[in-house]
Amino acid sequence: MPANPRVQSAEADLAFMRSIVEGGGRPPLTLAICYLAGGLLYGLQCLFHVGQVIGLIRWPDLANLIFVVMITVTFLAILTWAILRDRKDGVANRGALATRTLSAAFSATGMANGAVIIIFGVGAIRDQDFAIWLYYASIVFALQAAAWYMAWTLKRKGWMLATALGGWATAVALGVLVREPVLYLGVCTVALFLLFALPGWVMFREARAPAKAG
Repeated sequence: MPANPRVQSAEADLAFMRSIVEGGGRPPLTLAICYLAGGLLYGLQCLFHVGQVIGLIRWPDLANLIFVVMITVTFLAILTWAILRDRKDGVANRGALATRTLSAAFSATGMANGAVIIIFGVGAIRDQDFAIWLYYASIVFALQAAAWYMAWTLKRKGWMLATALGGWATAVALGVLVREPVLYLGVCTVALFLLFALPGWVMFREARAPAKAG
């Protein structure tokens, strides 16, 4: 007996709706590059500062400044390339609803980070206490942990939950260690490599993977 065409149509509609909501949408290249390049470059910068604190690196002040500035310049150059690549490929509005929601969550987190930079930067200058500025990194990791937890609830990927929990633990550790420069920088270095660069590499591979046939 032939299958009921209405049943087949309903099943096809359900499958289509599921693909829209869940889907196998790939993350934008911009998001992947932001985490991968940011984690590697700023992790390297933190490692550089660890070397300064323990006395292994003794560069002139101008050389130190040039190194720090070049880290940010390099990051912005790579990020600009990724943004232009995404726009060229037209991926900004493509993908499953879960993927677009995830991208929006991380964009919102980035906006919050901008406000945090201003708040803690102004506070540190006003009170002439550099430790106030160091709390900024703790808040950033806390916000990232929240974003990754949201990502896990949408995608149910174990590495996302691990990143969220790691971000939460890092936020607490950095908040406690602001008066301990070596430990603070050590935690920050490891966290940037493991919780930014590594997830960025995973997303980069997903972003570069060929699209799956529907």
